[in-house]
Amino acid sequence: MSATTTTTQDLPIITIPPSPPHPHTHTIIFLHGRGDNTRSFTRALQNWYSSRGTTLFDTFPTIRWVFPQAPLRPVASTAGPARQPDVFPQWFDVWTPRDFSEREDVQIEGLRESVPAIRDTVAREAARLGGRWDRVILAGISMGAATSVHTLFNLDVPLEGGGRLAGFLGFCGRCPFAGRSLEGIREVLALPGAPAGGENGVLSRTPILLEHNVDDPLVLVENGRRLRDTLKSFGAQVEWKEYAKGGHWFQEPEGIDDVVEFLNRVVLGGNAGERTQAAADPEAMDLS
Repeated sequence: MSATTTTTQDLPIITIPPSPPHPHTHTIIFLHGRGDNTRSFTRALQNWYSSRGTTLFDTFPTIRWVFPQAPLRPVASTAGPARQPDVFPQWFDVWTPRDFSEREDVQIEGLRESVPAIRDTVAREAARLGGRWDRVILAGISMGAATSVHTLFNLDVPLEGGGRLAGFLGFCGRCPFAGRSLEGIREVLALPGAPAGGENGVLSRTPILLEHNVDDPLVLVENGRRLRDTLKSFGAQVEWKEYAKGGHWFQEPEGIDDVVEFLNRVVLGGNAGERTQAAADPEAMDLS
């Protein structure tokens, strides 16, 4: 498995291509959590195993993986009269993880910068797939999930490109500015190019899987449940998976089993093994 590092729109990106000789049929854009980096995050995913002892990379050899790197941002809560704030990778700032609603306004600047960058990444990956946005999956964990959610809120997908994404995967996530209407959430960031008002076409048509661990000590499961309920209230079709153990991380092996089942059923539309065999057939159609 070979990875390539590039920089686009000021975001370093690690990409892992489909496994030869398989064609490129889908892309997953996966956002890491706060304080993490793409290199350690990709290594972690390469060691996240299903009950069959396989990884997602093993199971879906026709998928191209894209891992953007969050920029270095100051942590406002660490600043003081005599010191500069700490700086580390984060898609946006939060005042305190003990109460995400406290000083919510510190989240706005980073989201206003990160969401358009991820939105542009989605558009580029759709172009690689012949304009098929409905073959791009957006995913994220923790702060990466929160950023991905706001990207989905502010994403306008052309009908000729499928009118939706192939899927959305969120792990240990939450929804910044929850409690507002869809229109109200969009008004917080006021991003150009977002769907108008409360238009929910992309949200309602994109299949969504959310996974959360009950013992998550950082993003409490109540935050994940609120994200689920918020998305449902906006018309989204959400599959919710809750696990007793796993902490603030991916659940193993049940969590990866559920991702495999979801992608195979909802995104790829068939048995993964059959898809893999078909992709290896030189007569098989290249869906890219």
